[in-house]
Amino acid sequence: MELSCKSEYALLALIELAVHHSKGEPLQIRQIAAQQGIPDRYLEQLLATLRRGGLVRSQRGAKGGYYLAREPWNITLLEALECIEGTTEQTATPQDSPPTVESGIIKDIWKEAQEAAEGVLKKYTLQDLREQRDARSQLNIMYYI
Repeated sequence: MELSCKSEYALLALIELAVHHSKGEPLQIRQIAAQQGIPDRYLEQLLATLRRGGLVRSQRGAKGGYYLAREPWNITLLEALECIEGTTEQTATPQDSPPTVESGIIKDIWKEAQEAAEGVLKKYTLQDLREQRDARSQLNIMYYI
């Protein structure tokens, strides 16, 4: 189980949108890309996927951009990752092999691992990530005083 670059970039963009959520103003792709170090074109594709998944909305025009479709405390990491990567059943199952006792054991353990990972990802929301980001930013500021 690894966090793909695609998922990491999507989560970084969602955190940035969560940070600016209270302002109620959309963020432009170039703003998010510059702040998080994500290539513009790639971010554009990711945001389109997140929009189709109902996690972000877009606004056209000179003051247009993207913003969260729901409150940051109502969007879990599991939702975000499933939107980008597909459901865990689609992406993380062991290869089908001839049915043996051993392969059954492996599949059972893999299923247990998936359920544990889903439990952790369901527990955290974008708001949690935002709060952790703010707390770590404060710690970094204190080191420079």
